[in-house]
Amino acid sequence: MRFTAAPLSSTSNRQRVRADGGSRESDTNRSAGSNRPESLLVVSNRQPYRHKYDDGEGGNEDGDDRPITVDEPAGGLTAGLDPVVQEVNGTWIAWGDGDADFTVADENNCVSVPPGEDAYTLRRIDLSEEAVESYYYGFSNRVLWPLCHGFTDLICHRSNDFDWYQTVNERFADAVADHASEDSVVWVQDYHFALAPRLIQDDDSVPESTTIAQFWHIPWPTPSALQRCPAAGHLLEGVLGNDLLGFHVEWYADRFLECVEQFLPAADVNRTQRTVSYDGHTTRIVATPMGVNASAYDQDARAVDAAQISTLLGDECNPDDVVLGLGVDRLDYTKGIPERFAALERFFERNPDWRGEFTFVQKSTPSRTNIPAYQHHGELVRGEAKRINHRFGTDEWQPIIYTEAYLEHETLCGLYRHADVMVVNPLIDGMNLVAQEFVASNVDATGTLVLSERAGAHDRLGSHAVSIDPTDVTDIATGIEEALAMPIRERQRRMTTLRNRVFDGNLERWMDAQFDWIEHVHSDSSDTDSPRDSSEFRPHEPTA
Repeated sequence: MRFTAAPLSSTSNRQRVRADGGSRESDTNRSAGSNRPESLLVVSNRQPYRHKYDDGEGGNEDGDDRPITVDEPAGGLTAGLDPVVQEVNGTWIAWGDGDADFTVADENNCVSVPPGEDAYTLRRIDLSEEAVESYYYGFSNRVLWPLCHGFTDLICHRSNDFDWYQTVNERFADAVADHASEDSVVWVQDYHFALAPRLIQDDDSVPESTTIAQFWHIPWPTPSALQRCPAAGHLLEGVLGNDLLGFHVEWYADRFLECVEQFLPAADVNRTQRTVSYDGHTTRIVATPMGVNASAYDQDARAVDAAQISTLLGDECNPDDVVLGLGVDRLDYTKGIPERFAALERFFERNPDWRGEFTFVQKSTPSRTNIPAYQHHGELVRGEAKRINHRFGTDEWQPIIYTEAYLEHETLCGLYRHADVMVVNPLIDGMNLVAQEFVASNVDATGTLVLSERAGAHDRLGSHAVSIDPTDVTDIATGIEEALAMPIRERQRRMTTLRNRVFDGNLERWMDAQFDWIEHVHSDSSDTDSPRDSSEFRPHEPTA
């Protein structure tokens, strides 16, 4: 009962090419790498390459003779940044979490990567189990993550967690100081390092001409939520050590400025130019939505046929014979999976004719499983899937196919391509790249995106998705009904527009916008005689 595709209606050549292959992606970019800094230091919690012992092939317990394998970046920001750092022969500073990471590193904990190419330096930070438990699983993900996503009831303050968070930030800042030069651009990634920019800024061994930028990939909390964090002032002072602070969407940037006004009354906030002057330093705040490597998803999706998806899901779920719904998420309480399942239950209650005809595949990836809130959430999600299947399922059909199994990238792209309805309903999300991955992979332009109005991606995609309130189960169920009832030409029209936007705002374009802004603030900081009017500057940004 899979929907039958109709010929695409007459569109511009630009739209047809996007829907059929996305080959214009390279055409929409300026000359790639034209704005890349000559000296780039990336700071992130996750490393681009991880070395680990391959215990399955034997060797002794000391590890000296055991073969070592390398995990390479598979997708997302890590994979997108890797070629950029290679291009400029930069340095990447990250937590070394592989069990053979320091076996292959030199006396300074550095190793040349990629293996065999030696294009740049990976500087690894060695963290003890106590440091990881307190810095990462503690303050980062028991305090900052729920705080920034508005789940203040899940905030868990534990003794020593913030102290370790500060200590780890200091160690990363010290590593930056070891590698920074006069022309360096330091690009800090995400909420794990809120204190590091100020520490780097205040380090006398770091040249004053060094530019410090940070991208905050998750939402910024409201002032009322930030009040729940005793370290709020330290966090704000820390990120105001940046020359440039980036968010995905405008309203996160505005929230940040509101928090600065409320918690740091000595700061001078310019709402018009989005600048904050504090303690003798000025920080520019920008909003640049992140994209995905759209052409890669497009190409990989084309390489997978329906038969391979049937093998994955079972013979009872051939994409050519059933209408396929899809959810792809980390098993995180922010993603709205229980609400999604409740909406599916409501949908099957109201639409009994769809039983046996519509199958929803939920791919969940376990995450942070040693944190109680995540353990409880995983148990809830699995229990709800089982309960709904017991209520509606038959010997031949299950309404929800639930899996936590690892899926190869190509297989995931195949699911994106053949899904008729993709439900993305986070309760709140900084951006949500899954929505964009689905659009880039939906090469036949026959799928429909059901999208939370509280996801950052909604700012770019919401007008041609089916928008839903992620807290309203009935609204989500209605959104699924609307998506399933939508005429084929309307689905194609919407998806074609969405694909244009995702290809226009791909990962490369996002990095171009970031480096444009970095170049701008770097020029301003070095031109002390005639500062530019930054309100007139407009970076290279994708079309909305």
